[in-house]
This record gives sequence, C-alpha cells and structure tokens, in this order.
Amino acid sequence: MNRFKQISISAIFLGFGLFANTSFAQDSAKTTATAESKIRNIDGVAAVVNTGYVTRKEIDDRIAALKKQGVKLPEDGSVRQVILDRLILEKIQLQNADQEGVRVTNKELDKIIGDIAAKNKLSYAEFKAKVIATGSTFERYKEMLRDDVIVSRYREREVEGKLKISDAEIDNFIAERTRAMNSGGAPRSSPAAKGEPEEIDVAQIFIPVDVAAGAGAQAEAKKKADALLRDARGDVDFLQLGAMAAKDNPKIKFQDLGYRTPDRLPQLFYEAVRNTGGGQVASTVVKSPAGYHVLKVLDRRAAGASPSPQQATAADSGSTTPQNIPITQTLSRHILLRSRAGLSDQDAERRLQGYRDQVRVKTADFAELAKKYSEDGSAPNGGELGWMSPGDLVPEFEQAMNRLQIGEVSNPVKTEFGWHLIQVLDRREGQLTVEKQRQFARAAIRERKFDQAYQEWMRELRDNATVKILNVDDAATSAPR
Repeated sequence: MNRFKQISISAIFLGFGLFANTSFAQDSAKTTATAESKIRNIDGVAAVVNTGYVTRKEIDDRIAALKKQGVKLPEDGSVRQVILDRLILEKIQLQNADQEGVRVTNKELDKIIGDIAAKNKLSYAEFKAKVIATGSTFERYKEMLRDDVIVSRYREREVEGKLKISDAEIDNFIAERTRAMNSGGAPRSSPAAKGEPEEIDVAQIFIPVDVAAGAGAQAEAKKKADALLRDARGDVDFLQLGAMAAKDNPKIKFQDLGYRTPDRLPQLFYEAVRNTGGGQVASTVVKSPAGYHVLKVLDRRAAGASPSPQQATAADSGSTTPQNIPITQTLSRHILLRSRAGLSDQDAERRLQGYRDQVRVKTADFAELAKKYSEDGSAPNGGELGWMSPGDLVPEFEQAMNRLQIGEVSNPVKTEFGWHLIQVLDRREGQLTVEKQRQFARAAIRERKFDQAYQEWMRELRDNATVKILNVDDAATSAPR
C-alpha cells in the first residue's frame, strides 16, 4: 500500500552558504612561502589558503549571484568579508577532502544531476539548457556541484559518522518530556520581574535553503516552514514535530537551544519571540540568510533562577516512566493522477474536480472511481490508505486531509506525487508508542549533538589552516589569469 511518505531527494544547487567551516593540516613555512610567492603574481587574489587561493572575482561572482536573486545586501561593504570567510572555509574543506581521498566520479555526478533534473520534472538535456540560460556554463555548474557533494560527504564522515547516542541518553530525554507532559502545561519557571534580566528557552525547526537558490526553491522552503508553523500551533510536541519533519527530509534540523539570555540569542530570533510567552509559538516564520526558522518559546524565567515550585512538584510527583502518547489517527482514501508528460496541472485538476462533483451528487461511488482511475497501488482497495498517524503522509496531503470532516471530499490537492482527491472515512484515538518516541528522542539528541560537534569541528579546521588575507575590499578589475 502506497502511504505517500515524504521522499527526500538530495538536490544541491549553486550558491552561497552551502559550505560550512572546515580545515586543512598546517603546512610547513617553506611550502607556504613558496606558494604565496607564486600566488602574489596572480591578479586579484584576496586570500592565500594553505597552497590555494581565493580571488576577488570569486567574491564578485557570489555577490552578483545574490543580487540576481534579489537579496538585499548591507551597504557598508561588509558582505565582501562575509563571503570571503565562506570561500576560505570552502577551500579548506575541499583541500582536506582531497587529502583524505574523498572523490565523486563523473558517473556519480551525472546520476546526481539526473536526480535533480527529475525532481524538477525535466530531462537531463532540459535541465542543462536551464542552467546555461542562467548565464553560467554547464561545465562550471558541474564543477561546483561536484565540490558540494565532496564537502557533504566529507562532513558526514568527519562529524555525523562519529556521533554516538546511548540508551541512557534516550531514556533521560523521554523522562524529561514525560515530566513536562505530567506538569499539565504549568509554567516550568518563575518569570522575571519587570526590568529584571531573564533567560529564554527557545526551540527551532530549521528549513535550510541556499540564498542564491532560485525563486522556486525559496518558495518551496517557505511553504514548508509555513506548514510546520501551522502544525506547531496545534496540540503537538514541538520537538517531535521537528523529528517527524527531519525524518521526511534529513536536511531539516530541529533543536532546543536551551536557556539563554537575550544577548546570546540570534538577534532575528529574539526579535521574533520578544513578546511571545512560554509554551507559545512565534507568530511568523523567521527568514535568515541560511533559510527559514519556526520558533517556539518553551519557557521564560528570571536569569539564574531555579525551577519553579510547580516544576519541582511535577518532577517529584509525576511519573517519568515512558508512556504511550495519545494521538488522532485518520482513515482516508484517495484518487491519484500522477504528474507525467502529457497531463498538465490544469487537466489533472479538472478531471479530479469532475470526479468530486460525481461523488457529491451521488452519481458515482468514490471507491469505484479510485479503482478505475487512481494511478497507485491503493487503487485495487478503492484508494484506501489505512490508518495514518501524524507525520505519516506528505504535508500537503495531511493538511488537506485534516481539514475534512468524516465523509467529506476535498478539492484537488497537489503533492510531489501528483494530484489527489481525498475522502476521510473515519477517525480514532491512537497512541504514539514508546518505540516511536525513542526514535524521535534519538533524532532530537542527534541534532543537538551534531550542532555542538559541528561548531567545534569548524573551529578546529579553521584554526589548523594557514590563511593570509591580502586584498579583499576592492572589486576585481579583471579575471584571474
């Protein structure tokens, strides 16, 4: 039975911010001096990075790409230094990856490009033409894509592969969440008096998107963030919501930032939650250069305060034994028209609207229409999908389904699979099992550990590299020779 679980295809596009910090082993003074003496003769070098270099033209190209996407850049010129820093980190990562033997073959690269093209519903040739139409060469695109994949694999091996999570950590995480549920929603801490310093416990779900990505990628990320914000306003555990989103799309990150004073929160975050109470979700999605952030204030307390009496009582009296969590499950069925050549969105929507009208006036049965016209494995069962729990279905489908009353038929709904007509058959109260909670706990702990390990790894890489800044402030007057 096709349950339409979210499919995540790794689609890596050109742009600013895909690379994070990395490092290279310290070169000898003799090697560095020799390399630098040669590099100084190259026009427009902004920085020497170990035995390589970053040119001012590379900085100019990044700025031009951002402007082309409509990104508003600071007028004080500070963006050049920011981009230089990122380019330096890219060079370091690629140098390290090369030394460690991380490679991407031409065959692998063509397969990745084919996947990206398919994700955008294009043939390889059509995708190539689209890249060239942006003003870049396809060879340059492939070169930068190869670099992206190499760095991603290197980072995964160096950071993600070394994260260890014990059963005890998972048990403690679940116990903490159980105590929070047993507290009945009471504030966990005493709020700060007016004018007194406070600490804010903020959690986030982060949907990354390259600032130089196309308008379609930006819009898709914003749409996903808005959907998560709507879900977060409901009666759900915020971090479990993040875990489900990350399970569907591993690029999505979620984490509890812990108690922080306002000055230790990103300014964008603090402005978004300044007037948000404990247990409440920020009113809007926050846009940063790295992507979109859904924020929730888990608690606010006086700076340095100990747990409130309510929290202490809940911790003492409430059982921390893992429990199944009540959830609402939905039984639904659908008719799917898959996206394909020769079937436009307008035609698919028109056909499904016709089926909906027939069901509403009772001239046709939904199950019979599904058996005859639905283009998926559920068709022999009249389109029935079985009992679904929150997070089991792709967001667009689930959101449309959740708005329906029992027996009601939706308008046509588009997802990555195609166009759907949905009917809700029944709802029941189910349970999120302890085993499922352990999966969520492991994902949440992993994200928390990854953030810490990643930041430390970046610092080490940068500290161990030999970098000499030359002339970054001026724009290049000619291409590097």
